Parts: sequence; structure tokens; C-alpha cells
Amino acid sequence: MQVQRRPARSDERRKRWEEHRVQRRRETIEAAVRAIRRRGPAVTMDDVAAEAGVAKPILYRVFRDKAELYRAVGSRVAEELLIPALVLELSRDRHPREQAAAMIDTYLRLIEAEPELYRFVVHPALDDRHVTPDLVGTYKQVTAEHLTRVIGGALRAAGIDSGGAEPWAHALVGLVHEAGDWWIEHRTMTREDLTAYLTTLVWGGFADVYRRAGVEPERLTGPYLVQPASE
Repeated sequence: MQVQRRPARSDERRKRWEEHRVQRRRETIEAAVRAIRRRGPAVTMDDVAAEAGVAKPILYRVFRDKAELYRAVGSRVAEELLIPALVLELSRDRHPREQAAAMIDTYLRLIEAEPELYRFVVHPALDDRHVTPDLVGTYKQVTAEHLTRVIGGALRAAGIDSGGAEPWAHALVGLVHEAGDWWIEHRTMTREDLTAYLTTLVWGGFADVYRRAGVEPERLTGPYLVQPASE
């Protein structure tokens, strides 16, 4: 008869410690988010430690420096707030013009709701500036990948060559990001107006693509999305 080996006490302790470490890290990230909302992008490690209710040396056991904390907070913003919201909007089957407007408004709505978190992620007050393009570039890439599938699906559904889907997706992500960056600092118009302006520009380009292919864009009928074939 095979005798099952009981986990060693050291294994159990290691597991408990790992669970504690993950929980402490999660709590520290949440404290950092609260501190950023209160103090802005120039938040210090002292601010985060105070918000977390721990001594600064304890904080450095969780994050080696502010750059590592920046990456953790940025990942939370991108993975839990921005990307899921964008993916949800991009998954809806609707007219391409409405799709463009929804994507633009979703992004602007997030940075309007969380301006300090946005500034912290996009314009961090760090000496180690090389971390910025890594994180911002990552969520741009992920968003562009989803958008490529949406644009390609809409074009193929209309019988149009979808070869431009990927570069157009990256161009659209860059356009909205830069416009949002300008808007969050100047606020010379409402979010709704900026969404309308950007949608007019973006849809004007895509409408021309449809017309050149002999398709009247305003007469498009669904389904607009073509689901990728399962592998």
C-alpha cells in the first residue's frame, strides 16, 4: 500500500509566508493608490508608508524602491482598470463608428476619473525614467492587439482588405493617448466634446476606406465583428 507523504512543516511555513507576502504586497499597492490619489504623482515612499500604516523599512521589504512600486501600481491600473474596460467595449458588436466613439470615451473617462493615477503612471516623478516606456508601451501594445482584431473583423465583414488593420490600430491608440495627455492638463473642453472631435477624425478616415472599396459606410449592417478562428 502506498503511503502518502504528509507535507513537511517547513513546506507549510513556506506556503503561509508566501500567502502573507502576496497579501502584504496587495495591501501596499492599495495603500499606494490611495496615497497617489491624495498626494499626486510626486508621492513619496514616506507617504505610502504612512498610508499603509507601516514603518518605511517594512515598506522596503515589499518594494525595493519607488521604481518597483511604480511598476506594481501601473500594472494594477492597466490590468484591472484600463485594459478590461477597453476590451469589454471592443467586444461589443456594433457599427464601427459607434465602436470608435466608445473606445475613445472609455479611455478618456478613466483618466478623467483617475487623473492623479494617470499622471503617476504616464509621467512618474522618478529618476529612473527608463521604466516609463516599458509599462506605457505594454498597455498600448495590448490595446492595439485587441483593436487590430476589431478593425480587421469589421473590414473583413464588409469584404474589404484588412491589411491595414494593425498599423491603423497602433495609430489610433497613439492618437487617443496623446490627445488624452493634452486634455488632462488643459481641460479646455468637456470629455464628451473631445470624444466627438476625435471620433469625427478617426471615423472620417475609416469611412474613406469603406468608400474607396465601394461600400457606403453609413449603410453598413451587422454583424460587424468576425471572431478569429479557434486554433
